Amino acid sequence: MVVNIQSMGLLGMNAFAVNVETDISRGMPIFDVVGLPDAAIKESRDRVRSAIKNSGFEFPIGRIVVNLAPADIKKVGSIYDLPILMSILLANGSILFDSKVCAFIGEVSLSGDIRPINGVLPMAIAAKEKGIRTFFVPAQNAAEGAVVQGIDVIPVKNVSELVRHLEGKALIQPAKPLTSPNTHALYDIDFSDVKGQYEAKRALEIAAGGGHNVLLIGSPGAGKSMLAKRVPTILPEMTFDEMIDTSKIHSIAGILPNNVSLVTERPFRSPHHTVSPAGLTGGGTIPHPGEISLAHNGVLFLDELPEFNKNTMEILRQPLEDGIVTISRVNATLSYPCSIMLVCAMNPCPCGYYGHPTKKCTCSQKNVSQYLSKISGPLLDRIDLHVEVPPVDFDNLASKEKAESSEEIKKRIDKVRNIQNERFKNTKTTCNARIKAADLQRFCPMDDDARSTIKQSFDVLGLSARAYDRILKVARTIADMDNSEVIHREHIYEAIQYRSLDSKYWVS
Repeated sequence: MVVNIQSMGLLGMNAFAVNVETDISRGMPIFDVVGLPDAAIKESRDRVRSAIKNSGFEFPIGRIVVNLAPADIKKVGSIYDLPILMSILLANGSILFDSKVCAFIGEVSLSGDIRPINGVLPMAIAAKEKGIRTFFVPAQNAAEGAVVQGIDVIPVKNVSELVRHLEGKALIQPAKPLTSPNTHALYDIDFSDVKGQYEAKRALEIAAGGGHNVLLIGSPGAGKSMLAKRVPTILPEMTFDEMIDTSKIHSIAGILPNNVSLVTERPFRSPHHTVSPAGLTGGGTIPHPGEISLAHNGVLFLDELPEFNKNTMEILRQPLEDGIVTISRVNATLSYPCSIMLVCAMNPCPCGYYGHPTKKCTCSQKNVSQYLSKISGPLLDRIDLHVEVPPVDFDNLASKEKAESSEEIKKRIDKVRNIQNERFKNTKTTCNARIKAADLQRFCPMDDDARSTIKQSFDVLGLSARAYDRILKVARTIADMDNSEVIHREHIYEAIQYRSLDSKYWVS
Protein backbone atom coordinates (compact mmCIF):
# COMPACT_ATOMS: atom_id res chain seq x y z
CA MET A 1 0.00 0.00 0.00
CA VAL A 2 1.35 3.43 -0.99
CA VAL A 3 0.49 6.50 1.08
CA ASN A 4 1.38 10.16 0.59
CA ILE A 5 2.30 12.62 3.32
CA GLN A 6 2.93 16.26 2.55
CA SER A 7 6.00 18.03 3.84
CA MET A 8 8.20 21.00 2.89
CA GLY A 9 11.80 21.51 1.87
CA LEU A 10 14.10 24.50 1.86
CA LEU A 11 16.52 25.75 -0.78
CA GLY A 12 18.04 29.09 0.11
CA MET A 13 15.25 31.58 0.85
CA ASN A 14 12.69 29.52 -1.05
CA ALA A 15 10.66 26.64 0.36
CA PHE A 16 9.19 23.93 -1.84
CA ALA A 17 6.64 21.15 -1.41
CA VAL A 18 7.91 17.64 -0.74
CA ASN A 19 5.68 14.60 -1.14
CA VAL A 20 6.71 11.73 1.14
CA GLU A 21 5.60 8.52 -0.59
CA THR A 22 5.79 5.29 1.41
CA ASP A 23 5.22 1.75 0.23
CA ILE A 24 5.16 -1.25 2.58
CA SER A 25 5.19 -4.66 0.90
CA ARG A 26 6.03 -8.24 1.75
CA GLY A 27 9.60 -9.35 1.43
CA MET A 28 12.91 -9.34 3.20
CA PRO A 29 12.88 -6.65 5.93
CA ILE A 30 14.52 -3.54 4.52
CA PHE A 31 14.06 0.20 5.04
CA ASP A 32 15.17 2.44 2.15
CA VAL A 33 14.85 6.21 1.72
CA VAL A 34 15.28 7.50 -1.85
CA GLY A 35 14.83 10.86 -3.60
CA LEU A 36 18.31 12.43 -3.27
CA PRO A 37 18.53 12.30 0.54
CA ASP A 38 21.68 13.45 2.32
CA ALA A 39 23.42 11.52 5.11
CA ALA A 40 21.21 13.03 7.84
CA ILE A 41 18.06 11.78 6.08
CA LYS A 42 19.53 8.31 5.59
CA GLU A 43 20.24 8.20 9.33
CA SER A 44 16.57 9.02 9.97
CA ARG A 45 15.76 5.35 9.40
CA ASP A 46 17.22 4.44 12.79
CA ARG A 47 15.65 7.42 14.52
CA VAL A 48 12.22 6.70 13.05
CA ARG A 49 12.37 2.99 13.88
CA SER A 50 13.22 3.66 17.54
CA ALA A 51 10.70 6.52 17.84
CA ILE A 52 7.86 4.34 16.54
CA LYS A 53 8.66 1.53 19.01
CA ASN A 54 9.16 3.90 21.96
CA SER A 55 5.85 5.65 21.19
CA GLY A 56 3.92 2.43 21.67
CA PHE A 57 3.49 1.34 18.04
CA GLU A 58 4.67 -1.73 16.19
CA PHE A 59 7.27 -1.17 13.50
CA PRO A 60 6.17 -3.01 10.33
CA ILE A 61 8.18 -6.02 9.19
CA GLY A 62 8.64 -6.06 5.43
CA ARG A 63 10.07 -4.05 2.59
CA ILE A 64 9.66 -0.32 3.32
CA VAL A 65 10.53 2.20 0.59
CA VAL A 66 10.19 5.93 1.24
CA ASN A 67 10.50 8.33 -1.70
CA LEU A 68 10.97 12.07 -1.23
CA ALA A 69 9.49 13.67 -4.33
CA PRO A 70 10.47 15.57 -6.40
CA ALA A 71 13.39 13.16 -6.63
CA ASP A 72 15.63 15.52 -8.63
CA ILE A 73 16.06 18.08 -5.81
CA LYS A 74 18.60 17.44 -3.05
CA LYS A 75 16.95 16.96 0.35
CA VAL A 76 18.99 18.10 3.35
CA GLY A 77 18.77 17.73 7.12
CA SER A 78 16.74 15.86 9.70
CA ILE A 79 13.52 17.80 9.03
CA TYR A 80 11.87 14.84 7.26
CA ASP A 81 11.92 12.51 10.30
CA LEU A 82 8.35 13.35 11.32
CA PRO A 83 6.70 13.03 7.86
CA ILE A 84 8.55 9.75 7.25
CA LEU A 85 7.37 8.41 10.61
CA MET A 86 3.76 9.49 10.00
CA SER A 87 3.75 7.96 6.53
CA ILE A 88 4.87 4.61 7.95
CA LEU A 89 2.18 4.67 10.64
CA LEU A 90 -0.43 5.55 8.02
CA ALA A 91 0.76 2.90 5.56
CA ASN A 92 0.82 0.27 8.31
CA GLY A 93 -2.73 1.12 9.41
CA SER A 94 -1.62 2.18 12.89
CA ILE A 95 -3.47 5.48 12.46
CA LEU A 96 -6.04 6.90 10.05
CA PHE A 97 -6.34 10.61 9.09
CA ASP A 98 -6.83 12.82 6.04
CA SER A 99 -3.32 13.59 4.82
CA LYS A 100 -4.35 15.77 1.85
CA VAL A 101 -4.75 19.10 3.68
CA CYS A 102 -2.00 18.84 6.29
CA ALA A 103 1.80 18.78 6.28
CA PHE A 104 4.45 17.66 8.75
CA ILE A 105 7.99 18.79 9.51
CA GLY A 106 10.38 18.08 12.36
CA GLU A 107 13.23 16.04 13.75
CA VAL A 108 12.37 13.00 15.86
CA SER A 109 14.39 11.75 18.82
CA LEU A 110 14.77 8.07 19.69
CA SER A 111 12.16 8.46 22.44
CA GLY A 112 9.63 10.06 20.08
CA ASP A 113 10.10 13.69 21.11
CA ILE A 114 9.93 16.30 18.34
CA ARG A 115 13.00 18.52 18.22
CA PRO A 116 13.25 22.05 16.75
CA ILE A 117 14.55 22.67 13.23
CA ASN A 118 15.63 25.61 11.06
CA GLY A 119 13.56 27.43 8.44
CA VAL A 120 10.00 26.92 9.72
CA LEU A 121 8.88 30.47 8.82
CA PRO A 122 9.62 30.32 5.05
CA MET A 123 8.21 26.79 4.96
CA ALA A 124 4.99 27.91 6.65
CA ILE A 125 4.63 30.71 4.10
CA ALA A 126 5.10 28.27 1.22
CA ALA A 127 2.73 25.72 2.81
CA LYS A 128 -0.03 28.31 2.95
CA GLU A 129 0.57 29.20 -0.71
CA LYS A 130 0.28 25.49 -1.60
CA GLY A 131 -3.18 25.32 -0.02
CA ILE A 132 -2.18 23.41 3.11
CA ARG A 133 -4.57 24.20 5.95
CA THR A 134 -2.76 22.53 8.88
CA PHE A 135 0.99 22.51 9.45
CA PHE A 136 2.42 20.32 12.22
CA VAL A 137 5.77 21.66 13.48
CA PRO A 138 8.00 21.24 16.58
CA ALA A 139 6.58 23.12 19.55
CA GLN A 140 9.67 25.34 19.88
CA ASN A 141 9.25 26.55 16.28
CA ALA A 142 5.50 27.11 16.39
CA ALA A 143 5.68 30.79 17.35
CA GLU A 144 7.55 31.78 14.18
CA GLY A 145 5.23 29.73 11.95
CA ALA A 146 2.15 31.20 13.61
CA VAL A 147 2.96 34.60 12.14
CA VAL A 148 1.60 33.33 8.80
CA GLN A 149 -2.12 33.98 8.59
CA GLY A 150 -4.50 31.60 6.85
CA ILE A 151 -2.91 28.37 8.10
CA ASP A 152 -3.17 26.53 11.43
CA VAL A 153 0.31 25.89 12.84
CA ILE A 154 0.06 23.06 15.38
CA PRO A 155 2.86 22.82 17.99
CA VAL A 156 3.88 19.19 18.56
CA LYS A 157 6.01 18.00 21.47
CA ASN A 158 6.11 14.25 20.78
CA VAL A 159 4.70 11.55 18.53
CA SER A 160 2.16 10.27 21.07
CA GLU A 161 0.67 13.74 21.48
CA LEU A 162 0.43 14.14 17.71
CA VAL A 163 -1.33 10.78 17.28
CA ARG A 164 -3.88 11.62 20.00
CA HIS A 165 -4.62 14.89 18.21
CA LEU A 166 -5.13 13.21 14.84
CA GLU A 167 -7.42 10.62 16.45
CA GLY A 168 -9.45 13.42 18.04
CA LYS A 169 -8.74 12.26 21.60
CA ALA A 170 -6.78 15.34 22.76
CA LEU A 171 -6.80 18.25 20.36
CA ILE A 172 -3.84 20.65 20.27
CA GLN A 173 -4.73 24.30 19.86
CA PRO A 174 -3.02 26.18 16.98
CA ALA A 175 -0.11 28.35 18.02
CA LYS A 176 -0.51 32.10 18.21
CA PRO A 177 2.18 34.65 17.31
CA LEU A 178 3.88 36.21 20.29
CA THR A 179 3.81 39.98 20.65
CA SER A 180 7.05 41.79 21.38
CA PRO A 181 7.59 45.00 23.34
CA ASN A 182 8.84 48.20 21.75
CA THR A 183 12.20 47.28 20.28
CA HIS A 184 14.08 50.44 21.25
CA ALA A 185 13.09 49.97 24.88
CA LEU A 186 15.22 46.82 24.84
CA TYR A 187 18.50 48.64 24.20
CA ASP A 188 20.71 49.19 27.22
CA ILE A 189 22.95 51.64 25.35
CA ASP A 190 22.18 55.18 24.26
CA PHE A 191 23.78 58.08 22.40
CA SER A 192 23.54 60.09 25.61
CA ASP A 193 26.45 57.96 26.85
CA VAL A 194 28.76 59.51 24.24
CA LYS A 195 30.58 62.63 25.42
CA GLY A 196 31.41 65.22 22.77
CA GLN A 197 31.90 63.95 19.19
CA TYR A 198 29.23 66.27 17.84
CA GLU A 199 30.52 66.12 14.26
CA ALA A 200 30.58 62.31 14.30
CA LYS A 201 27.07 62.20 15.77
CA ARG A 202 25.86 64.54 13.04
CA ALA A 203 27.38 62.29 10.37
CA LEU A 204 25.80 59.17 11.87
CA GLU A 205 22.44 60.92 12.04
CA ILE A 206 22.72 61.70 8.33
CA ALA A 207 23.78 58.11 7.61
CA ALA A 208 20.86 56.68 9.59
CA GLY A 209 18.45 59.18 8.02
CA GLY A 210 19.22 58.01 4.50
CA GLY A 211 20.56 54.47 5.05
CA HIS A 212 24.07 55.46 3.96
CA ASN A 213 27.32 53.60 4.55
CA VAL A 214 29.84 55.29 6.85
CA LEU A 215 33.53 54.93 7.73
CA LEU A 216 34.83 56.19 11.10
CA ILE A 217 38.55 56.99 11.27
CA GLY A 218 40.28 57.93 14.49
CA SER A 219 42.85 57.07 17.12
CA PRO A 220 42.31 54.33 19.73
CA GLY A 221 39.88 55.32 22.47
CA ALA A 222 38.22 58.10 20.48
CA GLY A 223 34.84 56.34 20.64
CA LYS A 224 34.45 54.82 17.15
CA SER A 225 33.08 51.48 18.34
CA MET A 226 30.97 53.18 20.99
CA LEU A 227 29.33 55.35 18.33
CA ALA A 228 28.83 52.48 15.88
CA LYS A 229 27.15 50.20 18.43
CA ARG A 230 24.56 52.90 19.12
CA VAL A 231 23.49 53.30 15.51
CA PRO A 232 20.65 50.72 15.78
CA THR A 233 19.11 52.78 18.61
CA ILE A 234 18.33 55.64 16.21
CA LEU A 235 17.21 53.64 13.18
CA PRO A 236 13.47 53.70 12.34
CA GLU A 237 11.22 50.86 13.42
CA MET A 238 11.09 47.87 11.08
CA THR A 239 8.04 47.46 8.86
CA PHE A 240 6.17 44.15 8.99
CA ASP A 241 7.60 43.14 5.60
CA GLU A 242 11.11 43.86 6.86
CA MET A 243 10.44 41.78 9.98
CA ILE A 244 9.29 38.86 7.82
CA ASP A 245 12.30 39.05 5.49
CA THR A 246 14.79 39.34 8.35
CA SER A 247 13.10 36.59 10.36
CA LYS A 248 13.18 34.24 7.36
CA ILE A 249 16.96 34.63 7.07
CA HIS A 250 17.49 34.14 10.80
CA SER A 251 15.17 31.12 10.76
CA ILE A 252 17.10 29.53 7.89
CA ALA A 253 20.39 30.19 9.68
CA GLY A 254 19.02 28.69 12.88
CA ILE A 255 19.64 31.75 15.05
CA LEU A 256 16.01 32.76 15.58
CA PRO A 257 15.42 32.06 19.29
CA ASN A 258 12.88 29.40 20.25
CA ASN A 259 9.38 30.67 21.02
CA VAL A 260 10.04 33.93 19.16
CA SER A 261 7.67 34.90 16.36
CA LEU A 262 9.63 37.61 14.56
CA VAL A 263 12.84 39.59 14.63
CA THR A 264 11.47 42.99 15.63
CA GLU A 265 14.65 44.98 16.17
CA ARG A 266 17.11 45.77 13.41
CA PRO A 267 20.04 43.34 13.38
CA PHE A 268 23.49 44.51 14.41
CA ARG A 269 26.18 42.11 13.25
CA SER A 270 29.82 42.65 14.19
CA PRO A 271 31.98 39.78 12.86
CA HIS A 272 35.58 39.46 14.04
CA HIS A 273 38.26 40.49 11.54
CA THR A 274 39.33 36.84 11.18
CA VAL A 275 36.00 36.00 9.47
CA SER A 276 36.43 34.12 6.19
CA PRO A 277 34.91 35.22 2.88
CA ALA A 278 32.40 32.36 3.16
CA GLY A 279 31.56 33.43 6.72
CA LEU A 280 30.79 36.93 5.50
CA THR A 281 28.80 36.13 2.36
CA GLY A 282 27.56 32.64 3.19
CA GLY A 283 28.62 29.19 2.11
CA GLY A 284 28.51 25.45 2.59
CA THR A 285 27.57 22.55 0.35
CA ILE A 286 24.05 23.97 0.33
CA PRO A 287 24.92 27.64 0.95
CA HIS A 288 23.63 29.16 4.18
CA PRO A 289 23.40 32.92 4.80
CA GLY A 290 26.52 34.70 6.02
CA GLU A 291 27.03 37.76 8.19
CA ILE A 292 26.15 40.20 5.41
CA SER A 293 22.72 38.56 4.97
CA LEU A 294 22.16 38.14 8.70
CA ALA A 295 22.51 41.95 8.90
CA HIS A 296 19.74 42.42 6.29
CA ASN A 297 17.62 45.50 7.13
CA GLY A 298 20.11 46.38 9.85
CA VAL A 299 23.75 47.28 10.48
CA LEU A 300 26.91 45.39 9.55
CA PHE A 301 29.76 46.76 11.68
CA LEU A 302 33.33 45.99 10.64
CA ASP A 303 35.70 47.13 13.38
CA GLU A 304 39.43 47.47 12.64
CA LEU A 305 38.66 47.36 8.91
CA PRO A 306 42.28 47.08 7.62
CA GLU A 307 42.75 43.93 9.73
CA PHE A 308 40.21 42.06 7.62
CA ASN A 309 41.51 39.79 4.88
CA LYS A 310 41.68 41.73 1.62
CA ASN A 311 39.63 39.13 -0.26
CA THR A 312 36.99 39.31 2.46
CA MET A 313 36.73 43.09 2.14
CA GLU A 314 36.56 43.04 -1.66
CA ILE A 315 33.66 40.58 -1.54
CA LEU A 316 31.55 43.41 -0.11
CA ARG A 317 31.70 45.48 -3.27
CA GLN A 318 28.96 43.86 -5.33
CA PRO A 319 26.52 43.17 -2.44
CA LEU A 320 26.76 46.82 -1.35
CA GLU A 321 25.67 47.89 -4.84
CA ASP A 322 23.03 45.25 -5.53
CA GLY A 323 21.60 44.59 -2.06
CA ILE A 324 21.76 40.86 -2.80
CA VAL A 325 24.53 38.26 -2.57
CA THR A 326 24.62 35.26 -4.91
CA ILE A 327 26.51 32.13 -3.84
CA SER A 328 27.35 29.50 -6.46
CA ARG A 329 28.25 25.97 -5.48
CA VAL A 330 28.25 22.63 -7.31
CA ASN A 331 24.94 21.62 -5.74
CA ALA A 332 23.12 24.94 -5.90
CA THR A 333 23.26 28.63 -6.79
CA LEU A 334 21.37 30.65 -4.20
CA SER A 335 20.73 34.33 -3.57
CA TYR A 336 20.19 35.98 -0.20
CA PRO A 337 19.11 39.62 0.36
CA CYS A 338 21.61 41.92 2.07
CA SER A 339 20.18 45.42 2.17
CA ILE A 340 22.44 46.75 4.91
CA MET A 341 23.87 49.89 6.39
CA LEU A 342 27.63 49.31 6.49
CA VAL A 343 29.48 50.96 9.37
CA CYS A 344 33.27 50.59 9.44
CA ALA A 345 35.86 51.78 11.93
CA MET A 346 39.62 51.96 11.62
CA ASN A 347 42.77 53.57 12.96
CA PRO A 348 44.70 55.90 10.63
CA CYS A 349 47.91 53.86 10.98
CA PRO A 350 49.26 50.68 12.68
CA CYS A 351 50.06 52.47 15.95
CA GLY A 352 46.82 54.46 15.71
CA TYR A 353 48.20 57.98 16.27
CA TYR A 354 48.86 59.28 12.76
CA GLY A 355 47.51 62.85 12.73
CA HIS A 356 46.88 62.84 16.50
CA PRO A 357 47.01 66.37 17.96
CA THR A 358 49.17 65.46 20.99
CA LYS A 359 50.60 61.94 20.62
CA LYS A 360 53.40 61.27 18.17
CA CYS A 361 52.94 58.57 15.54
CA THR A 362 55.71 55.94 15.67
CA CYS A 363 55.00 54.56 12.17
CA SER A 364 57.09 55.31 9.10
CA GLN A 365 55.36 56.89 6.13
CA LYS A 366 55.78 53.61 4.27
CA ASN A 367 54.01 51.70 7.04
CA VAL A 368 51.19 54.22 7.09
CA SER A 369 50.77 53.97 3.32
CA GLN A 370 50.81 50.17 3.39
CA TYR A 371 48.26 50.11 6.20
CA LEU A 372 45.85 52.48 4.45
CA SER A 373 46.33 50.76 1.08
CA LYS A 374 44.61 47.68 2.52
CA ILE A 375 41.36 49.59 1.90
CA SER A 376 40.97 49.59 -1.88
CA GLY A 377 39.72 52.57 -3.82
CA PRO A 378 36.62 50.77 -5.19
CA LEU A 379 35.53 49.76 -1.68
CA LEU A 380 36.21 53.25 -0.30
CA ASP A 381 34.19 54.69 -3.17
CA ARG A 382 31.14 52.70 -2.04
CA ILE A 383 31.19 54.23 1.45
CA ASP A 384 29.15 57.44 1.43
CA LEU A 385 30.50 59.24 4.48
CA HIS A 386 34.13 59.27 5.65
CA VAL A 387 34.15 60.68 9.16
CA GLU A 388 37.13 61.63 11.29
CA VAL A 389 36.62 60.90 14.99
CA PRO A 390 39.04 63.07 17.00
CA PRO A 391 40.12 62.23 20.56
CA VAL A 392 37.73 63.54 23.23
CA ASP A 393 39.13 66.37 25.35
CA PHE A 394 38.97 66.44 29.14
CA ASP A 395 36.30 69.13 29.37
CA ASN A 396 33.82 67.00 27.39
CA LEU A 397 34.67 63.85 29.33
CA ALA A 398 34.28 65.56 32.71
CA SER A 399 31.13 67.46 31.73
CA LYS A 400 28.01 66.66 33.75
CA GLU A 401 25.77 67.90 30.96
CA LYS A 402 23.60 65.10 29.58
CA ALA A 403 24.13 64.55 25.87
CA GLU A 404 21.25 64.20 23.44
CA SER A 405 19.52 60.84 23.77
CA SER A 406 18.91 58.26 21.07
CA GLU A 407 15.17 58.84 21.41
CA GLU A 408 15.51 62.53 20.54
CA ILE A 409 17.75 61.78 17.55
CA LYS A 410 15.41 59.02 16.38
CA LYS A 411 12.45 61.42 16.30
CA ARG A 412 14.28 63.56 13.72
CA ILE A 413 15.28 60.49 11.73
CA ASP A 414 11.69 59.22 11.71
CA LYS A 415 10.58 62.54 10.21
CA VAL A 416 13.25 62.27 7.51
CA ARG A 417 12.28 58.66 6.73
CA ASN A 418 8.61 59.65 6.52
CA ILE A 419 9.54 62.22 3.88
CA GLN A 420 11.34 59.49 1.95
CA ASN A 421 8.47 57.03 2.34
CA GLU A 422 6.16 59.60 0.78
CA ARG A 423 8.66 60.38 -1.98
CA PHE A 424 9.24 56.75 -2.92
CA LYS A 425 5.61 55.65 -2.62
CA ASN A 426 4.72 53.01 -5.24
CA THR A 427 8.40 52.38 -6.05
CA LYS A 428 10.85 49.72 -4.90
CA THR A 429 13.19 52.37 -3.44
CA THR A 430 13.21 52.29 0.36
CA CYS A 431 15.54 55.17 1.29
CA ASN A 432 17.81 57.80 -0.26
CA ALA A 433 20.83 55.49 -0.30
CA ARG A 434 18.88 53.07 -2.56
CA ILE A 435 17.96 55.64 -5.24
CA LYS A 436 18.78 54.19 -8.65
CA ALA A 437 21.09 56.14 -10.95
CA ALA A 438 18.27 56.55 -13.48
CA ASP A 439 16.10 58.27 -10.84
CA LEU A 440 18.67 60.74 -9.47
CA GLN A 441 17.54 63.66 -11.61
CA ARG A 442 13.94 63.02 -10.64
CA PHE A 443 14.43 62.67 -6.89
CA CYS A 444 17.42 64.99 -6.38
CA PRO A 445 16.55 68.37 -7.95
CA MET A 446 19.27 71.04 -7.43
CA ASP A 447 19.21 74.81 -7.73
CA ASP A 448 21.77 76.55 -9.95
CA ASP A 449 24.22 77.25 -7.12
CA ALA A 450 24.21 73.61 -5.99
CA ARG A 451 24.71 72.38 -9.56
CA SER A 452 27.62 74.77 -10.06
CA THR A 453 29.20 73.69 -6.76
CA ILE A 454 29.06 69.97 -7.46
CA LYS A 455 30.37 70.52 -11.01
CA GLN A 456 33.36 72.43 -9.69
CA SER A 457 34.02 69.76 -7.03
CA PHE A 458 33.78 66.99 -9.61
CA ASP A 459 36.52 68.60 -11.69
CA VAL A 460 38.80 69.70 -8.82
CA LEU A 461 38.57 66.53 -6.71
CA GLY A 462 38.55 64.15 -9.67
CA LEU A 463 35.44 62.35 -8.44
CA SER A 464 34.22 59.13 -10.01
CA ALA A 465 30.69 58.75 -11.36
CA ARG A 466 29.87 56.58 -8.33
CA ALA A 467 31.21 59.24 -5.93
CA TYR A 468 29.08 61.86 -7.71
CA ASP A 469 25.97 59.72 -7.27
CA ARG A 470 26.67 59.08 -3.60
CA ILE A 471 27.38 62.75 -2.84
CA LEU A 472 24.05 63.60 -4.44
CA LYS A 473 22.23 60.98 -2.35
CA VAL A 474 23.82 62.24 0.89
CA ALA A 475 22.93 65.81 -0.09
CA ARG A 476 19.35 64.61 -0.65
CA THR A 477 19.25 63.31 2.93
CA ILE A 478 20.73 66.54 4.33
CA ALA A 479 18.11 68.53 2.40
CA ASP A 480 15.38 66.31 3.84
CA MET A 481 16.71 67.05 7.32
CA ASP A 482 16.29 70.75 6.48
CA ASN A 483 12.79 69.97 5.15
CA SER A 484 13.84 71.24 1.72
CA GLU A 485 12.58 69.59 -1.47
CA VAL A 486 15.36 71.22 -3.52
CA ILE A 487 19.05 70.58 -2.83
CA HIS A 488 20.93 73.83 -2.14
CA ARG A 489 24.61 74.74 -2.13
CA GLU A 490 25.05 74.24 1.62
CA HIS A 491 23.72 70.69 1.32
CA ILE A 492 26.26 69.89 -1.40
CA TYR A 493 29.07 71.44 0.64
CA GLU A 494 28.31 69.26 3.66
CA ALA A 495 28.00 66.13 1.56
CA ILE A 496 31.35 66.80 -0.14
CA GLN A 497 32.94 67.40 3.25
CA TYR A 498 32.25 63.76 4.09
CA ARG A 499 34.26 62.67 1.03
CA SER A 500 37.37 64.70 1.79
CA LEU A 501 39.28 62.37 4.13
CA ASP A 502 40.67 60.33 1.27
CA SER A 503 42.69 63.39 0.24
CA LYS A 504 44.15 63.56 3.79
CA TYR A 505 44.92 59.88 4.35
CA TRP A 506 44.78 58.09 1.00
CA VAL A 507 47.46 60.04 -0.81
CA SER A 508 50.24 58.60 -2.95
